[in-house]
Amino acid sequence: MAESKINPWLLPLSWIYGGVTCLRNKLFDQGWLGSKSFDVPTVCIGNLAVGGTGKTPHTEYLVRLLQGEGLQVAVLSRGYKRRSKGFVLDTSASTAEELGDEPFQMKQKFPDARVAVDANRCHGITQLLANPTPPQVILLDDAFQHRRVKADLNILLTDYHRLWCDDTLLPAGRLRESADGSRRAQIVIVTKCPSGLKPIDYNILTKQLHLYPYQRLYFSRLRYGALRPLFPKLAKEKSPQPDADSHILLVSGIAHPEPLFQEMQRHGARVEHLAYSDHHPFSAKELSRIQSRFEQLPDSHRLLVTTEKDGARLLHHPALSDALKPYIYVQPIEIEILNNQQESFNQNIIRYVRTYSRNSRLS
Repeated sequence: MAESKINPWLLPLSWIYGGVTCLRNKLFDQGWLGSKSFDVPTVCIGNLAVGGTGKTPHTEYLVRLLQGEGLQVAVLSRGYKRRSKGFVLDTSASTAEELGDEPFQMKQKFPDARVAVDANRCHGITQLLANPTPPQVILLDDAFQHRRVKADLNILLTDYHRLWCDDTLLPAGRLRESADGSRRAQIVIVTKCPSGLKPIDYNILTKQLHLYPYQRLYFSRLRYGALRPLFPKLAKEKSPQPDADSHILLVSGIAHPEPLFQEMQRHGARVEHLAYSDHHPFSAKELSRIQSRFEQLPDSHRLLVTTEKDGARLLHHPALSDALKPYIYVQPIEIEILNNQQESFNQNIIRYVRTYSRNSRLS
């Protein structure tokens, strides 16, 4: 595991920030600030840290699992960096600008799910339940700190490379709240684990996190699927296989692009990487630069590869050149539950939703 980068000079500010967040949580814990419950199973997927711990692929895993059980699933997100306001429910004409890149990505992958965005999660849930066909389960994406909603099942993610126990509060570290907040979770998942973990590694990780007896711990890793064209009707190849003859321009606007870069190199391809900040809104000038860099690649077997999230922002971008569209492919990402615990994890989620009650407990 990589060593967490903590800025000791900013620790005094972290202590102030920690005092504020601690007071806020105590006000919720003691009922001075109210939390609202709803008559539908609500599952919160979140984390203690800022940055990418893999919330979107884990949320998609749950959508796929619950839809496989025949349930009508809704995903509610705040729609980070969207240009719309208030509550927005997906339609066939929705764009990433209206929903945000990650909610739009989920809607593209799961057209039968309802995807909505609202910074006010209570209002968003109320609007979803007012629909003529209300959802049977609502997944709250990145809402662990949104305590106005009393989620019935909290799933807390922590990155293998930066566990919350090795981190500290903002701004010296990356935690939104102290590690004590983890006690609100019934399920904890250590994400982005490397392949080949041994039993002793799982035991060490378990001891480091100091979980409570009522909490279930799981481990997951990212799994990369086959490249797919962003514009299928225009694509030069329907399912390209990168190899030693490939020249790839990788364009990413995500928090931690290093694993994706390594995945591209794994095929033996020659990879150039243009890295932007997380959720980066591409300008016309930047797209022109991307096209220029791509056109400098050898003609033989060149691909422009990006993430699903970035692809969501590029799909309807007015400044994206038609000449570039046939070469753009997205790299799908899914998660895999490790340590022979996938069936246990799946059954705990399904059992919770099927036998939903306010006092339910995980087995």
